Amino acid sequence: MSAKLAQSADILTIGGTGFRRGDRGVVRLPIGSLIDHQTLEMPVHVFRGRRTGPCMVVCAAVHGDEINGIEIIRQLINHSALKRLRGDLLAVPVVNVPAFLSRSRYLPDRRDLNRLFPGSTKGSLGARLAKVFVDEVLAHAAMGIDLHTGAVYRPNLPQIRFSPEAPGARELALAFRPPVVIESEARSGTLREWMHRHDKPMLTFEGGEALRLDIHVVRSGLLGVVNAMRSVGMLPEKGSSQQEKPMRVVFTDETSWVRAPQGGILRPGVKLGQAVAEGMEIGRVGDPFGPGGHSVVSSTAGVVIGMTTQTVVDEGDGLFHIAMAKNPEQAERRIKMHQADAIIDEPVDDDPLTD
Repeated sequence: MSAKLAQSADILTIGGTGFRRGDRGVVRLPIGSLIDHQTLEMPVHVFRGRRTGPCMVVCAAVHGDEINGIEIIRQLINHSALKRLRGDLLAVPVVNVPAFLSRSRYLPDRRDLNRLFPGSTKGSLGARLAKVFVDEVLAHAAMGIDLHTGAVYRPNLPQIRFSPEAPGARELALAFRPPVVIESEARSGTLREWMHRHDKPMLTFEGGEALRLDIHVVRSGLLGVVNAMRSVGMLPEKGSSQQEKPMRVVFTDETSWVRAPQGGILRPGVKLGQAVAEGMEIGRVGDPFGPGGHSVVSSTAGVVIGMTTQTVVDEGDGLFHIAMAKNPEQAERRIKMHQADAIIDEPVDDDPLTD
């Protein structure tokens, strides 16, 4: 990793609370109030290792309906490996508290929090929330992992996205060891874009579907976070008795959506992680009022990393998200091997790390 990664300060202050090396605790940051006149708070779990090292932020629920990331962080902050932490971990299970309370992706005013960073003290509720998160959390971090899911009815295969020009981002993404790594520019106003502009690597993890808890996605994400922390020296490497599994990552820098050629009833022909060839029929959209239908054809070769689970679709709806690959069959095999590795990998709640 880059030598620019910051080392722990003697005292880390968040929300007016100071933490010395070896301390841990929870700070509840005030972020505003809703119509009930009660103050909203964002809990931040602070873990400081006794030894110096980089500061990493791991956050979830920037969109309030993304549950898998919340569970990943819940398991992370209970992980026995943190007893051997070097540096600082700032874990934020729910960033977008107002949206989470309403079981919604968006803020009460229907804005997307992940387009409002770095925020403003004089802006909307979302802008003020973003400003608090930047000033009190991101400003301390040398790197981060932002946990997301697909939208409702749009599950994603576990994957990592990173900004190609962010120092250390590629190395951190590969160290995470997800099934798929995507090199892509961050959109304006996102957490990743703010971190990139400040020369800090930030990974975006995508896995599963909104408002659904997927234990396999949670396990993949948790193992990935632990892998990333190991790679930057925050956690000890695996013991000599534990052999590192071969790299199973599918790397791509281009993805595309296959859209419905006609409205109607969708009958998918592929699953997440499956290889597709250019020109291959990957589904059909049938006429709900008659015998007709239209073939859904992949415009490129690659693997399916996202798809809709809705049966009824309109013309133009995104149906299948394809990560382009020169050898789709090899990419599919790697994904299957990665999934098998994750199932039988080391325990994550009692990790046998050595110090």
